[in-house]
Amino acid sequence: MTDQEAAVTVRVPAGTAGEPSTLRVALDVSAVPERPVGAGHYILQLARQLAVRADVDLVLCSRADDRDRWSPLVAPGDLLASAPGPRPLRLAWEQLRLGSLLASSGADVHHGPHYTMPRRSPVPSVVTVHDLSFFDAPEWHERSKVVLFRRAIERAARDAAVVVCPSRVTADGLETWCRVEAEVVVAPHGVDAERFCPDEPSRGADAALLAEVDHRLTSDRPLLVFVGTLEPRKDVPTLVRAFSAVAGRHPDALLVLAGGRGWGADAVDAAVTASGLGPRVVRTGYVDDTVIPALLRSATAVVYPSLYEGFGLPALEALACGTPLVTTSGTAMEEVAGTSALLVPTGDAAALADVLDDVLGGRQDDRVVSERRSEGFAIAAAHTWEASADVHVEAYRTAAARGR
Repeated sequence: MTDQEAAVTVRVPAGTAGEPSTLRVALDVSAVPERPVGAGHYILQLARQLAVRADVDLVLCSRADDRDRWSPLVAPGDLLASAPGPRPLRLAWEQLRLGSLLASSGADVHHGPHYTMPRRSPVPSVVTVHDLSFFDAPEWHERSKVVLFRRAIERAARDAAVVVCPSRVTADGLETWCRVEAEVVVAPHGVDAERFCPDEPSRGADAALLAEVDHRLTSDRPLLVFVGTLEPRKDVPTLVRAFSAVAGRHPDALLVLAGGRGWGADAVDAAVTASGLGPRVVRTGYVDDTVIPALLRSATAVVYPSLYEGFGLPALEALACGTPLVTTSGTAMEEVAGTSALLVPTGDAAALADVLDDVLGGRQDDRVVSERRSEGFAIAAAHTWEASADVHVEAYRTAAARGR
């Protein structure tokens, strides 16, 4: 039995002919932005998986202006689309209004997949805590978010029936920072194997997509690709400095930063300006989901130098595409990727530059590269969204049993 399997004690209500009973689950999807990243992708994938399960009767709680995105997943009466759009109003709605909606929905369990839960809920709550960076490194966030999410995480650890964490690193952090009375379940994220795979859908399809993003992204140029929001904990300035140190030896190479601007992105601007390599740093902004697999497949290496992650989904997606992955040791990405990735210490621009130099120069042993690639495929194959949903449903049953 693995640590993840051992993390969940399941109490299954009796069903027909020995089968588990159908559980009515209310999932709050109101925090998913129009352009989802990170946790937004997790919520989308989880909702899609739960919607097709025979053992789950799904209710979705969404923003009033987001009905069209969620209505195909549930029966008309099971979409509670009344949350306001702005975050402060939405959080107030959750605390003051969502409880009464849950009472009339017939739900057995409520899942708050983004740190928070209603103040007064008539049913047991499951809460996902993605990471503990609000405690570990509050300087990476706006102060208002630090205050809000610290309180939310502390309350979830104390009052939720179950807290779901995407990695053991995050689960351990919860125990470090909070008094935990909830059961804690580790439910790793999955990867969409149909989209993230080594083979492009048709010959030339990836090149055509990348040409639409930026004319510099051609098949004859080595690409170092980063995918993610440009925010402090991603440590993109260190990546820029590492690229600057080796760029002169690899004049055709480009650094691709694929992601929208987050809080603190000015530090990335400053690093690019200081490098003097502006024309060789391709900043795509937010990239549509259809383009990301093409970017990962076309990369010489995917570089994910994050200082801290709850899981690090782009790292798993890179492994599924068979692309060499460079990421940081002592983090959730190492927990997921293990020896299939090239690991460097967090914040170490010199060590990162050495690895990038080797990758761009083709100085990796072919046998070792092949072994890492095979290991990466095996890791990606074991991380499916269906498997993640299985663990979530076990957590819901645990919560329902605790509530009774």
